[in-house]
Amino acid sequence: MAGQDIRLGAADILPVDASAVLVGRVWSDAVGGPCPVLLRDGDVFDLSGLAATMSGLLEREALLADLTAAFPVLGPLDGFLDQGANRGHLGQLLAPCDLQAVKAAGVTFAGSMIERVIEERAKGDPARADAIRQELAQRLGGRLRGVVPGSEQAAEVKALLQAAGMWSQYLEVGIGPDAEVFTKAQPMAAVGCGADIGVHRASHWNNPEPEVVLAVNSTGVICGAALGNDVNLRDVEGRSALLLGKAKDNNGAAAIGPFIRLFDAGFDLQTVEALRVHLRISGADGFALADHSDMTQISRKPADIVAQTCNRSHQYPDGFMLYLGTMFAPTKDRDGAGQGFTHHWGDRVEIASDPLGQLINTVRPCDEIAPWRFGTRALMENLAARGG
Repeated sequence: MAGQDIRLGAADILPVDASAVLVGRVWSDAVGGPCPVLLRDGDVFDLSGLAATMSGLLEREALLADLTAAFPVLGPLDGFLDQGANRGHLGQLLAPCDLQAVKAAGVTFAGSMIERVIEERAKGDPARADAIRQELAQRLGGRLRGVVPGSEQAAEVKALLQAAGMWSQYLEVGIGPDAEVFTKAQPMAAVGCGADIGVHRASHWNNPEPEVVLAVNSTGVICGAALGNDVNLRDVEGRSALLLGKAKDNNGAAAIGPFIRLFDAGFDLQTVEALRVHLRISGADGFALADHSDMTQISRKPADIVAQTCNRSHQYPDGFMLYLGTMFAPTKDRDGAGQGFTHHWGDRVEIASDPLGQLINTVRPCDEIAPWRFGTRALMENLAARGG
């Protein structure tokens, strides 16, 4: 199988801002298990004495102050990356979350909203997508951009589209009052930077979904943000929205990383709302795609999505990671005119934003990447054996 061995260094994945407060997780061979860590001056520091899990770490009320203390050093970040294939001579970099639920918001950008409608109308057939895309562009134009979900203007647009026979369940959650929030993956199932990401063999129309991911604790406080790839099977969801679980929750289909950047005086939710996120895809077949999108185009405020996710009716005692929705779905033709984009095995996917760094992964079949075996029970047993 054609592929690309990802051999990364710290400089490839870290934010451009050296003052960023970065926390995450590594598997430490020396410790014999996963550790919540702080990155400081290129070195990885073990925070296990402060909190045994990332979930617990984000519950600390004075976390920024707590992180100014001295902690045991596990080694340089390069030591968790330098052997390639998501390994280093000291261990490996993991997704920066553990016990948290992994949730995702859908249809939060106008561009991706249209693509969801296209999937629905195409019934999962990529050959029909381009014609439908052109038809919708002619009929809708820019009508959906700038519409505040749940507003009077949104209700007027809904009435017009219903009269034209163009209403969709995706438009309902895109501009209606209620956000679409679904479970993307189980706790402990997300993969980190450098790992393989999985696409189900049954899919022939699929794509990465570059997103910003919020780290939220059990009280609903947004602690920071990371990058994410909400790998999606467009043909599966296009056949039926009731297949969302099959389209979204597969082995290696949720990538988060490289670290969580904590909110502080120089980085907050307003910064997140103004981020520019870049997507680059390079294939062994010579295919290349580069694009970017801006968080300013999001239709729902991130704080509103968090409030709709966690409230008096629905709690998350271990906190949650929340994908904020994809800004676009790549449509560049790959395998033929009008066929649009789909992944090939071995694709290298890079999702980057200067304040958050770069999340880099390689696409493999779900049934060929390393099976997920280290879940919550394994974590508890590992911590108990280590005296955590």
